[in-house]
Amino acid sequence: METVKDTLRATVRISYDGRVYKTFQGPKAEERFDNEVRVLRHLEARQCLFVPRLLLADREKLSIVTTNCGNRVDHLDAERTRELFEELLPFGVRHDDPEMRNVTYRQQDGRFCLIDFEFATILP
Repeated sequence: METVKDTLRATVRISYDGRVYKTFQGPKAEERFDNEVRVLRHLEARQCLFVPRLLLADREKLSIVTTNCGNRVDHLDAERTRELFEELLPFGVRHDDPEMRNVTYRQQDGRFCLIDFEFATILP
């Protein structure tokens, strides 16, 4: 497995079969884990196709496994980035960390996708 992120808040690894393994750590890890699981399930129920699918959630290990949404994006103008995050609103979610580091590009269908929902909000 390749480690693609190792910070105070999380370690993210990608396996050779393309699955993404994220382990939460640091401040409020349980809260952030619970929120990301809740938001990903919400988006899947609403058939949002440009976010990862949750494959496994292990609360004991504070770890999730998701599908892969492509490669990180290095360059994207501010207007396009804002538009991408606004696409979540009809699905009832506000990302709350709308930074380019949370945008990926899925080459299979030429689609920009969004990742990292630990701070997202499900809207009323």
